[in-house]
Amino acid sequence: MRPGAAWLMRRRWRITVHHPELVPATGGVILAANHVGIVDGPMLATYAPRPVHALTKREMYDGRLGGFLRWTGQIPLDRWAADPAAIRTSLRVIRDGGVVGIFPEGTRSSGVLERFHHGAAYLALVTGAPVVPVTFIGTRAAGSGSLPESGGSIDIVFGQTWRTTQQAWPRTREQVTATSVLLRGHMLSEQGSAASQTRRSVSGTPPAGQSEDDPDTGLVESSREL
Repeated sequence: MRPGAAWLMRRRWRITVHHPELVPATGGVILAANHVGIVDGPMLATYAPRPVHALTKREMYDGRLGGFLRWTGQIPLDRWAADPAAIRTSLRVIRDGGVVGIFPEGTRSSGVLERFHHGAAYLALVTGAPVVPVTFIGTRAAGSGSLPESGGSIDIVFGQTWRTTQQAWPRTREQVTATSVLLRGHMLSEQGSAASQTRRSVSGTPPAGQSEDDPDTGLVESSREL
């Protein structure tokens, strides 16, 4: 379905995908993206060079949409509590050579990583899988939380791979936090590069008075078997 989805999206917006070749062609990979607009998730799944199993908030699984998300291999995530099921599924995907997509900001925000949860760093620490930053630019309409305007320009920039040394159990909170700090620094550097390449601002600051929820990602180590 990805070619069809790409065609439909390009009928509405001018979409440019930069450096998809930076995503390793084989093996487990983590795509860690900023989160500006509601189309980021669908665009990540559509325009990544490999099929993506994205961590998707559990609230999206109500009704028919939930069946579609499960059928396409997305991963339900409880953002409000530790979610061992999401952890196990993500680890299985990576260890089986697949691609997991995650938004470390936890929800839509300015997109410049002002908040940064530890899920992506944790998955990298457990598996040793490479993390490829993804920067979305233009996926929120200016001064609005809505879809980008029809005909608007959207850039999706894949960045340089980041790696950390795989850490066997037990992994301490201090190790996860320190790894997360390093990953955030790398993603911010890649955002700067994306802004330079596209000559556009990364920030998609919400309009005054608009607030978004700020849940935890639910990806914390909670049992020995993980």
